[in-house]
Amino acid sequence: MLEGVRFRDRAIYLCEERTLVLADLHVGRDRASPVSLPLGEREDLTERLGPLLSRFSPEVVVLAGDLLHSYGTLPAGVGETVARILGLIEGVGATPVVTPGNHDGMLGAVFDGESPAWYSAGDVAICHGHTEHDADAPLTVLGHDHPAIRIEGRKRPCYLHGPRSGGDGDVLVLPAFNRLTRGVDVSRSASFLSPLLSDPGAYRPIVRDEEADETLPFPPLSRLRRHL
Repeated sequence: MLEGVRFRDRAIYLCEERTLVLADLHVGRDRASPVSLPLGEREDLTERLGPLLSRFSPEVVVLAGDLLHSYGTLPAGVGETVARILGLIEGVGATPVVTPGNHDGMLGAVFDGESPAWYSAGDVAICHGHTEHDADAPLTVLGHDHPAIRIEGRKRPCYLHGPRSGGDGDVLVLPAFNRLTRGVDVSRSASFLSPLLSDPGAYRPIVRDEEADETLPFPPLSRLRRHL
């Protein structure tokens, strides 16, 4: 199911579809912080996106919801950050697509491109995950839940792979691309936010170790929790 998926820096690349997928950029998250000093959000997002684009040379980049952080306003600098992100994507000849999330009420003010509720990349459906969708796909890729897991005292962002709730096929949940966004420790979760997810015990965490250049799959949470 995941043979054609490459995991890198909180994102995935779908090889056959030449599609890069990121979720939960939450542009403007730094403005919502009580910290008055600049947190470097724009630099972090763009400096990490650039190497992903260079490595994979995608034809399409799907931003799977919650591109924006604030629901009904555009804080200072948010439009410029989004423009910088879109410029990087278009600069490598890729097409940006946004599948809107629950935070994206002001999306039209910063993005006038393709923004379907879900995007079909071959046999993969991509969406934010805050609502149901009618795509019949073997794999659905989503964000929304910001999964993380605490291993040996360190909290790490993680992916989740398991069954889709209420339908056939599997889901793959991406961690939030914005590193200022607090991850939710799935080892302690009794339920998920997305209606596409069911019992947390059924899902396998996948942890990406960028320093070692390794992608580490773990057993389902129902078995893993006793060892954490």
